[in-house]
Amino acid sequence: MSHIPAGHPPVKPPKVGVLVANLGTPDGYDYWSMRRYLSEFLSDKRVIDYPSWKWQPLLQLIILSKRPFTSGANYKLIWNHDKGESPLMTITKDQTAALQAALPEVMVDFAMRYGNPSTKSKVGAMVEAGCEKILFVPLYPQYAGATSATANDAFFAALMKEVRQPAARVMPEYFEHPMYLQSLAASVTEAYAALDDKPEVLVASYHGMPKRYLMQGDPYHCQCQKTTRLLRETLGWDEGSIHTTFQSVFGPEEWLKPYTVEHVAELAKQGKRHIAVMAPAFSADCIETLEEINGEIREAFLHAGGEKFTYIPCLNDRPDHIAALAQAIRENLTGWI
Repeated sequence: MSHIPAGHPPVKPPKVGVLVANLGTPDGYDYWSMRRYLSEFLSDKRVIDYPSWKWQPLLQLIILSKRPFTSGANYKLIWNHDKGESPLMTITKDQTAALQAALPEVMVDFAMRYGNPSTKSKVGAMVEAGCEKILFVPLYPQYAGATSATANDAFFAALMKEVRQPAARVMPEYFEHPMYLQSLAASVTEAYAALDDKPEVLVASYHGMPKRYLMQGDPYHCQCQKTTRLLRETLGWDEGSIHTTFQSVFGPEEWLKPYTVEHVAELAKQGKRHIAVMAPAFSADCIETLEEINGEIREAFLHAGGEKFTYIPCLNDRPDHIAALAQAIRENLTGWI
């Protein structure tokens, strides 16, 4: 720094940045906040890959004239009114603070793929702060084009806007990491220990995707199946004790099956009195877990004759989850710190 000539732009001490990314959240549950968020989300070709000339008129003129009202009502049910934000935002902030405490040698921040804070704004802030190296961490245990890949797209697009591009790495999916699996298993063990009677079946419900994506080579389905198997083995349970299902079906085409809402109803009809449901594809509780699983899917089971439904929360900012993420991040920072 002592060799910088007079008049040279200021040079900040070099840093290493870790930018964690989650799916996103609307700024509010009012109509226009929901419409902006849903328009950005459902216009992503990684999420809905129909031709724009066919999809956009349907989306903008029909779907977004109604869906913001229903989605907004669902968000209102789970909204963190004290902080004026969605649970996903609250939890992601808590995760980021915990990771920063666990990784004091780097700068840790977070971004959302859709909504705020945007990936572009956070990459810019990290570069401005002096980060010459950035590890991008999509908070998705399993890889999918509609989650991990689109988050990476936004990260790389943000780098294109920087005059001085930092060196960049992307942390891959981490569903096989031993510490992640131990945390996932511990969440089940602790939930079961708090119950008076043990559930007869544990349902691992993953976010769905069109079956067509699987046939095109997306590894998500296979990684979900493997996650369930590795979780079962970590718990030491017998085969068949955990069922893999898929939720959040959207549109007319066939999605990955079995559908969670149908499967839990069938379990009730088979005489299962008590089931537990968890969501191993989500790193933080959100609308799909707090409202869909603990609302719609719970109701489907009880309406079909089930008696007791236990939802096991996502790993969120559990200390063992933060430790697992921090360890995976350290492994991907090798040679940088």
